[in-house]
Amino acid sequence: MHEPAQDSKPVGGKARGTVVRIRGSVVDVEFPGDELPAINDALMVESDGDARLVVEVREHFDRRTVRGVAMENTAGMRRGATVWPTGGPIQAPVGEQVLGRLINVIGTPIDRLGAFASDVMRWPIHRGSPSINRQDHQREVFRTGIKVADLLAPLARGGKAGMFGGAGVGKTVLIMELIRSTVEKYSGISVFAGIGERSREGHELLAELRRSGVLERTALIFGQMNEPPGARWRVGMTALTVAEYFRDVMRRDVLLLMDNVFRFVQAGSEVSGMLGRLPSRVGYQPTLATEIAELEERIASVAGASVTAIQAVYVPADDFTDPAVVETFRHLDSSVVLSRDMAAQGLYPAIDPLASNSVLLDPRVVGADHYAVAEEARRTIARYKELQEIISLLGVEELSAEDRRTVARARRLERFLTQPFMVTEQFTGIAGKSVAVEDTIKGCGAILSGEGDDWAESSFYMVGTFEDARQKELATRKG
Repeated sequence: MHEPAQDSKPVGGKARGTVVRIRGSVVDVEFPGDELPAINDALMVESDGDARLVVEVREHFDRRTVRGVAMENTAGMRRGATVWPTGGPIQAPVGEQVLGRLINVIGTPIDRLGAFASDVMRWPIHRGSPSINRQDHQREVFRTGIKVADLLAPLARGGKAGMFGGAGVGKTVLIMELIRSTVEKYSGISVFAGIGERSREGHELLAELRRSGVLERTALIFGQMNEPPGARWRVGMTALTVAEYFRDVMRRDVLLLMDNVFRFVQAGSEVSGMLGRLPSRVGYQPTLATEIAELEERIASVAGASVTAIQAVYVPADDFTDPAVVETFRHLDSSVVLSRDMAAQGLYPAIDPLASNSVLLDPRVVGADHYAVAEEARRTIARYKELQEIISLLGVEELSAEDRRTVARARRLERFLTQPFMVTEQFTGIAGKSVAVEDTIKGCGAILSGEGDDWAESSFYMVGTFEDARQKELATRKG
């Protein structure tokens, strides 16, 4: 059991309760009299002497009983255990002390670096989003250094972006690259929420942040895959609370990274089932849209300080019509969709240039040149996709000269939009590249104008700029 994350004594003279029923992570607590803790309030359950287990109230079962969800494993809890109401929601530590630290959903450090000081400030994890008149809706592009994202699905500073993809197409690697490439040149604070993360991925992320020297500007909040659904369900709220403190009190820009939003939905579905609610479409909880909105609508920017959110979203069975995926799409400014077909061809990052989009891809925001090159690149690749069936049946020789030229340029574009990542250097042996959007626009424009028509396709694969491709082509010819 962890040490208590907040004061375990009753608040305001409220009476203590007693555990009357335990079913997995669901705990029923009876209180004397009619005064019950509010929904979302945290309760402390005595277990094994001094240790405390946190339970969040979800339902008022009857006039004397509340039903709650445990944030930790209930093994060892017994009926008759004493329960102390805390008088409010779970409290998360916030401020400078959480930077460089790894904490869990209730704010307890899990990085073996010791507990927080007793004077650390704490905020409740259940908070409203800023009012409309406080929010800042200016559109400014957030540069990532990833060619295909910057060109075709530019991210918004102070906006929300989603990385959508099935299993094994590179979502987590893309998120780690974004951390590495943006945090190093980013002056703000980073908050990472690991929702249903594998412990291996968490360890790799921690090691990568430490190696790149950005850990001291990053707060890590984890609800791991082996933890109870309550912990995975609420860890995103804890991370948001940490980010909101830096935005509202310290007036700092915050980069919020979440991996994986689908695990948040999955945990909510488990909690809903344990509470006895009837499932909705495809077995999801009936409150699916509300739960996603409660999380997403808190991600907002105010005048002078922004929260930029980049979220990985698992797509079950590559089905983009899944209700959880559809509901998440509704809240985003930029959607980066990863393609299994491209991953199978070794075109990494496997970002689908046709399915990915952004509200910022507008000539008034990104400029006329950027918009024109992006649209022409999309048209060229779309025409190539249309011709693929003919090519597979009859061969490329049966196409018209213009279509053959379009196919050749589309294939070079696809390869030029691949990129070696810094976080994969140790596996590929290729030095990672971060490319300015101006160089990406220039390179794609050169390919579309036919400048590389007589070069080998391989010269464009896994390079940074168009000049890098030129050097690779010259080296190949000399060799």
